[in-house]
Amino acid sequence: MKNKDNDNLVSFADHLDKEYGEQGTKEREIYEQEFEAFKLGVLIQEMREKLNLTQEQLAHKCGTTKSYISRIENNASDIRLSTLIRIIQNGLGGYLKLSVGLR
Repeated sequence: MKNKDNDNLVSFADHLDKEYGEQGTKEREIYEQEFEAFKLGVLIQEMREKLNLTQEQLAHKCGTTKSYISRIENNASDIRLSTLIRIIQNGLGGYLKLSVGLR
């Protein structure tokens, strides 16, 4: 017996293709870049919370403002690499590891 609730299910990859275009299209590239920025904000927030730091405490440790940390965590601000390194190293006591891929 077929479950009617599953009739409209699609894979996440198919959903992305439908909503943002296939990989390599301009719309999909914009989505992918914005998603990476979102993930970065979530990672910073999770690390900060794991260390029991407030946004204000983290900002003080890395020489920025609470509002800037908030904007990063809420994906409302672009972040400079130098600032990201300060947040990770000075604020969170971690290290940054980058990866670049080519198509």
